[in-house]
Amino acid sequence: MRLSAIAAVLSLTPVAAFAASDCRVTGDPAVFGVDMTAYFATRSGETCNFAMRIPGAMHSSGVSQKPAHGTLRQLNVTTFRYTAASGYKGSDKFAVYGEGKGPYGSGRSVMTVNATIE
Repeated sequence: MRLSAIAAVLSLTPVAAFAASDCRVTGDPAVFGVDMTAYFATRSGETCNFAMRIPGAMHSSGVSQKPAHGTLRQLNVTTFRYTAASGYKGSDKFAVYGEGKGPYGSGRSVMTVNATIE
């Protein structure tokens, strides 16, 4: 009886409350071995996910430069989560890298990300 009551409560918990939306990222085309620049906008205090989308296989990745006005967390080898500082409006900048091999090149690529916080 207790187990079914817990299951009923858990089934009412909205999943969307825990999920972050995807950042709308624009920028240079991605190729392994070439550095790139990306841009996105988000609101103060909000969180969004963005992926390094490079054709081929990414073997490793990480954060090269932390943001000054928010937090950055790596979710998996291709996806990162950015949270803008609450109450801050302006610009933020950070960098992530990916290493791998694709049809157009191989090596390490650094993506410098320019975020506009509204």
